Amino acid sequence: MQVIEHPVGRLRTALLSTRKDLIEAYKQFSGAEKTLLEEGLKPGSFGEGGVVAEQFVEWLKVYCQAFYYGLVVKLLPPVTVASTACTFRINSNTHNLQLHAGELFDFLKKRKPKDAFCIVGITMIDLYPKESWNFVFGQASLTEGMGVFSFARYDDHFYERNYAGRLKKTTKPKQGDYSVFQNYYTPPITSTLLLRSCKTVTHEIGHIFGVKHCQWLQCVMQGSNHLEESDRRPLDLCPVCLRKLQSSIGFKIADRYKALLHWIEDGDDSTGQHSAKPTQAFQEYRHWLHECLKILEDETL
Repeated sequence: MQVIEHPVGRLRTALLSTRKDLIEAYKQFSGAEKTLLEEGLKPGSFGEGGVVAEQFVEWLKVYCQAFYYGLVVKLLPPVTVASTACTFRINSNTHNLQLHAGELFDFLKKRKPKDAFCIVGITMIDLYPKESWNFVFGQASLTEGMGVFSFARYDDHFYERNYAGRLKKTTKPKQGDYSVFQNYYTPPITSTLLLRSCKTVTHEIGHIFGVKHCQWLQCVMQGSNHLEESDRRPLDLCPVCLRKLQSSIGFKIADRYKALLHWIEDGDDSTGQHSAKPTQAFQEYRHWLHECLKILEDETL
């Protein structure tokens, strides 16, 4: 059976039609209805959760701003793989595309704002640090304040043989031919993937602040060698690491906890698209934040 895939431009033409009466009728659709129809034309836009990439990045940004309370987190414009000019390969085991993490550093270094503490690049495409390595979740440069991380392997289906990101065995792109990344598979943004992403980004940025792997208590700064071990880590800092971060930034602990709690309980994202954040996986953390705030509020009474 042959599978036919049409480009988005052609699909949009089919959606709007060439008939004037149908074009006029389409203009009467509400903004939400148009969004639903037009977003459905984009490969990877829909899936479990139905969340587009822009919303995911925005949620991640606001979460980091709450976690590192007192600092401003800004989003730079998204870039294509081609604009980074980085080396890529197809993983011999999983047969999915991978980007060279070290070369992405060279790209980020040129674009780090002069007033920024750090710059972080995130992607849904798998990463590798050098040819002899199978993959890497991410890398960070503490001295230069940079990090690059992939969330591709946080999809629960990544290691399955029918994973949608696997390429055909006959696919053998040449270096410099970035067309293979066009319409590349993006995993659905589930609650679990969002939680894992928040955990990874805050952990790695913590290293850029100089906080080493925690060996004291259950803590987001604990080291991990695989996904199962990472999942066992809590979302927040232990008292020792929290004190380290607080001494660097100077926030009030209660204000930070309130900001994190607001992020979980806020039903709409800050882009104004009124799509509920998938925070089901954050409910244990939500309860923990409430308990912490009870202690802090009792002290002030």
